[in-house]
Amino acid sequence: MIPGGASTGSKQPMALWGATDGGLPTEYASAGGCRITLADGRTLVDATAALGAVALGYAHPAVTARVIEAVRAGNVAGLAHRSEGLLAERLGDLIPCAESVRFLKSGAEGVAAAVRIARALTGRDLVIGSGYFGWLDWWSDVAGVPAGVRRDFRPVRFDEVPDLEREVRDAGSSLAAIVIEPLVEREPSRAWLQRARDLATRTGAVLVFDEMKTGVRMPGGSCQAASAVTPDIAVFGKALANGFPLSAVVGRREVMDAVQRTWVSSTLAGETAALAAAHAVLDVAAEMSLPAVLRETGERQMRIARDALAGAGIAATVEGVPQMWFVRFSAAEAERTWLAACCAHGVLVKRGAYNFPMLAHDHAALGAFDAGLHAAARDVAAAHPAAA
Repeated sequence: MIPGGASTGSKQPMALWGATDGGLPTEYASAGGCRITLADGRTLVDATAALGAVALGYAHPAVTARVIEAVRAGNVAGLAHRSEGLLAERLGDLIPCAESVRFLKSGAEGVAAAVRIARALTGRDLVIGSGYFGWLDWWSDVAGVPAGVRRDFRPVRFDEVPDLEREVRDAGSSLAAIVIEPLVEREPSRAWLQRARDLATRTGAVLVFDEMKTGVRMPGGSCQAASAVTPDIAVFGKALANGFPLSAVVGRREVMDAVQRTWVSSTLAGETAALAAAHAVLDVAAEMSLPAVLRETGERQMRIARDALAGAGIAATVEGVPQMWFVRFSAAEAERTWLAACCAHGVLVKRGAYNFPMLAHDHAALGAFDAGLHAAARDVAAAHPAAA
């Protein structure tokens, strides 16, 4: 009934595991803390964090309590709820570029809105981008996207300043926006972000940071805070509401005001359950120094993965940053064995970028993570001697 097996493309078996069979899980029954219970009753320590949408842990008590309160009070009506403005003010205090805020429901929706705002402000069409921005047409080259739409987007490689300079030069006076995912498998050079800032300023284009994955996790709560390079617009979501659907398009007031020249509207953009979840996340993040905790936990997870693979003699590398890490295999079969073996030994990790630490990854969970990954690495070495 569900083509591909899941309504979220990145949760389909081929995306998660690189295969549609092999005994890897496809459904879960419940989730709490850093553990999920599968449909068959097994419980695993989870490192996927709902594809990065969860930073505190599943069903976090503070989030759940705030959401229940919001639902009981009526989570949607024909007017904006006052919590929308209150959350906007809180984001304004935390995010360098956030002088104005509009809420939507997904990252794809949020970045598409940022691009529309940029085009409305500049009166131009062309967009240069580096990263992944969701499934919508404006940047994608997959089947079903009209050729005319594709002509208005120019991709550039991450952290490649000459590529960016060339595309900006070729765009000339048609450039509406430079859209960057500021961290892709590794932290960027400061020169990359600063050059994007300088080129956007020089050409009158709008600089957009897609901070869907980095928001809440990075030092200061964002890449722009960590790098001291401030975009004109940024888009946050995923962990901002700890798994509840919310994105925030934030930016300089004179840029964001252009939203009133165009049309960006979503019926449930300001429904209060997700807003309440975000309020709870910001409370916990401030109390727990969340970015520092996630970094420390992620460093330990990466160290465990490196030790497990090296100890078994597996030719694979642990890459990324502590808040967003992954294992790179040279052989797809060895990778599939690794994923299945991790699951068999009580740990859920995914292929490719990324796995994510959560606040809920406590001492006991990390102990289970350590034991599971070491056992899985031994299974890979036994099944694929050539990978060792």
